Amino acid sequence: MEKEIEKTIEKEIVKDIGKEVDHSEIEVSVIFPTYNEAENIIPLIQRTQQALVNHSKEIIIVDDNSPDLTWKIAEDLNSFDVKVIRRLEDRGLVKSISNAIKEAKGKYVVWMDADQSMPPELIPRMLQKFNNYDIVVGSRYAKGGKDKRPLLRVVSSRFINVFTNIILNFNVLDYDSGFIAAKKDLLENITLSDSAYGEYCIEFLYAAGKKGYKIKEVGYPFVDRRAGQSKTADTLSGLFKYGMLYLKRIIELRFKKI
Repeated sequence: MEKEIEKTIEKEIVKDIGKEVDHSEIEVSVIFPTYNEAENIIPLIQRTQQALVNHSKEIIIVDDNSPDLTWKIAEDLNSFDVKVIRRLEDRGLVKSISNAIKEAKGKYVVWMDADQSMPPELIPRMLQKFNNYDIVVGSRYAKGGKDKRPLLRVVSSRFINVFTNIILNFNVLDYDSGFIAAKKDLLENITLSDSAYGEYCIEFLYAAGKKGYKIKEVGYPFVDRRAGQSKTADTLSGLFKYGMLYLKRIIELRFKKI
């Protein structure tokens, strides 16, 4: 199944070859929030550039002043379509994404992890869905999706998403995806709430659904990070701690007026 999905992604890229690209306005802004991703940042940028070779784009690296100089490595590429935001104060995942969204000039905005666990090659397929939808989610659990991380991580993530659907609704299978594409004007109406991990994504998608925005999931194979160290807990106690944060946020959402 994974090979079939990867072939489909490749076909979507090939299908666009030869089309003229209008650079008078930026079609898509791709945001990568980073912290100590020196080993991943160059191949990730190159993969994104290749995937969107026939789309007008900007790639925004929003970095929380990484000690491994991720921000400098990205800057030193001197690529015309790469913008680097180095954040020295008030740092954090959601604050970084929100900062980059404000700076984004694209008609559509995509944000995703910077550890190469999520394929930028999926973005062209996601963009095609905007004819009928307002938000597109790169999904591990929709048709064609797969979570290929260690079993403990898979089980904990599955539990969170099943619990979310039971408490909130069954409109989204991968509520804490973190791989999101949305219309820029929509993001002016729904702000991202700060969170320790991926709880913000659950609230964002739930709020969008409540406001009547149409959401589409596109399945893909989610893999473990290619290089570097994970920012989230991999131990049973660590997963329990972050899981409790998720459950608390989900229950609060159930009774929150949106």
